[in-house]
Amino acid sequence: MIIMTVSTIPPALILILGAFLLPLTVGNVRRAVLLALPVMALAVLWQVPDGPVLTFDFLGQELVPLQGSTLGRLFGTVFLIMAFAGGLFAMAQKRSTELVAGYIYAGSAVGVTQAGDLLTILVFWEGMAVASGLVIWAAGTAAAYRAAMRYMMVHLLGGVVLMVGIAGYAVETGSLAFVAMQPESVATWLILIGFLVNAGAPPLSAWLPDAYPETSYSGMAFLSAFTTKTAVYVLLVGFAGTQVLIYMGLYMIFYGLIYALQENDMRRILAYSIINQVGFMVVGIGIGTPMALNGAAALAFAHIIYKALLLMSAGSVLHMTGRRKCTDLGGLFQSMPITATLGIIGALSISAFPLTSGFVSKSMVSQAAFDAQMGAVWLLLTAASAGTVLYAGIKFPWFVFFQKDSGLRPAEPPWNMRLAMMLLAGLSIGLGIFPEPLYRLLPFAVEFVPYTVPHVLNILQLLLFSGLAFFLLLPLMKRTLTISLDTDWLYRRLGNRLGVLLLTRGGALYAGLRQFALALLGRGMALVFRYSGPKGAFARTWYTGDAIMTVTVVLAVMLALFFF
Repeated sequence: MIIMTVSTIPPALILILGAFLLPLTVGNVRRAVLLALPVMALAVLWQVPDGPVLTFDFLGQELVPLQGSTLGRLFGTVFLIMAFAGGLFAMAQKRSTELVAGYIYAGSAVGVTQAGDLLTILVFWEGMAVASGLVIWAAGTAAAYRAAMRYMMVHLLGGVVLMVGIAGYAVETGSLAFVAMQPESVATWLILIGFLVNAGAPPLSAWLPDAYPETSYSGMAFLSAFTTKTAVYVLLVGFAGTQVLIYMGLYMIFYGLIYALQENDMRRILAYSIINQVGFMVVGIGIGTPMALNGAAALAFAHIIYKALLLMSAGSVLHMTGRRKCTDLGGLFQSMPITATLGIIGALSISAFPLTSGFVSKSMVSQAAFDAQMGAVWLLLTAASAGTVLYAGIKFPWFVFFQKDSGLRPAEPPWNMRLAMMLLAGLSIGLGIFPEPLYRLLPFAVEFVPYTVPHVLNILQLLLFSGLAFFLLLPLMKRTLTISLDTDWLYRRLGNRLGVLLLTRGGALYAGLRQFALALLGRGMALVFRYSGPKGAFARTWYTGDAIMTVTVVLAVMLALFFF
């Protein structure tokens, strides 16, 4: 018998069930419920003790829908902080669809971090896929609808791969417990692939920049926080030290970097940036040392905050101007100084500027590569950090808020949007100045001291020369009205054309095959009727000995087929 206390209430259910209250409320009551739900869930989360809390048997397997852990508490905390900030930012949304879907999405992500078995993770995993698809669809445009369908196609495919892997793993081990594993069998490889789909790993990385920018002004802030970071969480728990993740992460880093540098759409720049930054985390997971795992976890925490801040500033611009291409923007600092300042804080954070959260977290991964004597990996991470400064630290704020004067003079966004950005900016700077609270949440004892003279000087030099390179190469950095082709072209264009080809030119082939199959079936039926019809051989009267002989021969043939 389970005695229900505060510590046995799954925090995920508070958000998921509470989300259905939002359509039933209006005005200040809805706002109060919207902000209270993440706070209540966070309070309950911190009451959950370490170890299994809720367990029950299902088809002979022990399921653990609620389990406390240091890493789960870290990710659950930042997810709920983001849910609060996202709810505050989206508070003025007229339709409740996005808010309901966003909170179910956030609650499902929290559920993954508190689950102790693979089946519970799969349930919440699919809940995230459906809810995030609804967040995209809630934008209400034709482009959003199509993007949501493509997004669901990829994520349901990833969910099927994950489900097959979990089923195979249960058969191999006799357990569904979510513990550290290595890709040593088909089942564990499938589980790893299922996790990597949500991380935005190749070859399906394009789902993220394809779908996220089509959301409403507030939807992308929700989406940036949960799907890829839950993937980071499960990789941290399940596949720490898997060397293939180092190479996968490096690919993601430079893939996101190259595409972000050539993008014209400000939200697609930040979408590719998510893949780039998650690549740093995946590299840390692949290295697998305590320093690297701490770095991946700390970077995930900090990234959720500063990336949401960047996307909220971009969402504010979109909300107030209706435009998202860099070629249509510029000079907005004149009428949106608060939004510009807060966006710059996010840009400094993602660039790992001293006194920001990015500075005290991202360098841990590079330091781990250096300590593990992975010189090539360290060098690539350093080069990628300089690239991050180019596309997110300078390119995004420069082309959106400065460069040429576009003539646009939009007002600042509503107070709730400004307040949400101020909250996240304060957290980014606060964690940068006082990183100890973050370090205490990490899974291993922290031996990293960020504020040393060599470290600060190295970062400042990197930032200085990256900025110099940007402005020297500014003519090459200016964007034009172009479209970047990505791997999603294979199913958006090529797949569509193949489908049309099959429906048109394949019609005659289908008709011929159908006619041939019907003719073959007709001949088969005529043959059966010839021997089994009223006047067929099998319909005549047989002697008993002949019948026994026939049955004996048939039985002998069946036995021969069975054994040989």
